[in-house]
Amino acid sequence: MSRTIFITGGARSGKSVFAEKLALEFKAPLCYLATAQALDGEMTDRIKLHKDRRGERWQTVEEPLDLSAALSDCDGRHQVILVDCITLWLSNLLFAYENLDGDLEERIMRDVRQLADTLSGMTTTVILVSNEVGMGIVPENRLARLYRDIAGRANQALASAADEVHIVISGIPLRLK
Repeated sequence: MSRTIFITGGARSGKSVFAEKLALEFKAPLCYLATAQALDGEMTDRIKLHKDRRGERWQTVEEPLDLSAALSDCDGRHQVILVDCITLWLSNLLFAYENLDGDLEERIMRDVRQLADTLSGMTTTVILVSNEVGMGIVPENRLARLYRDIAGRANQALASAADEVHIVISGIPLRLK
């Protein structure tokens, strides 16, 4: 039976490692749906480290914008799909949509609602990794505040749609739901 597992926590809290351990409880084939884009050398190095850590057991699918379509395409072809990460996806959407007319936050939240709808129809278990970005100080600029607000709303919507929710703090996972 498929389910959606949502994992959140701060930067470098151990979210991805925990998510990968959960995914390894499933038999192959395993899918890693990556939202990161290698836009500079440092990010290229980070992506390589993640790929090297996962090894050959994983099929990597890279999709920075259309997560719903990528999930639908992977559904039924894998035992589990790990999406890492939602907050990078939101950042990608923010920059893709920033010069379009209309309410930027609402446009992105439509994509989040579409993702939640896609998750409800999946036959493959999906593990979502997201950062908890709203626990610090209020950002000083409008774009950063908008991003924080969107990430908070998106996390709430996806956690609500998930069957399981975990938070990872200092490498220790805690099940919330």
